[in-house]
Amino acid sequence: MGYAAPAKWFHWITVALMLVALPAGFVIGHIREADKMSSYAIHESAGLTIFLVSLARLAFRISHPPPEAAHQPRLFRIAATTVHHALYAALIAQPVLGFLATNAFGFPMQGATAYLGFIDLPRFMDANVPLAEALLNAHRWLGWTIAALLVLHVSAVVFHQAIRRDGTLERMI
Repeated sequence: MGYAAPAKWFHWITVALMLVALPAGFVIGHIREADKMSSYAIHESAGLTIFLVSLARLAFRISHPPPEAAHQPRLFRIAATTVHHALYAALIAQPVLGFLATNAFGFPMQGATAYLGFIDLPRFMDANVPLAEALLNAHRWLGWTIAALLVLHVSAVVFHQAIRRDGTLERMI
């Protein structure tokens, strides 16, 4: 039995957004100053959209539990549940940390970095560089954690598709 169509859409929209947000986040520090604002705008808009999609996705998942994977060994089910829960938590916490860090640096999503390029979000705190740096460090750490979780997730997909050939991938396509 496969996932419901909305669950599939949420999944693949999240994948597409992460293919934008993660690489942009990893290279922003290496981009020349003249191009940074557009890179921040792309990264922050993708991140905030991931946050919104993840909240909707979580609400859908709570009201529509995923299909049973009873044919999988118990250890596989535990591992999958752990990685999925960690990804949900990280995909919600990560944009919050980034948004708070940006505000604490004194750069709310306005003007050149407005959400989606045209939606100014209000500034809600005064600049606080020590707080901003702590939040940014947490944001970076969580970014690498998300990357590691994605490697685990994709590795499991490859394992199930190429080695076990048990139809796990087809449940999400």
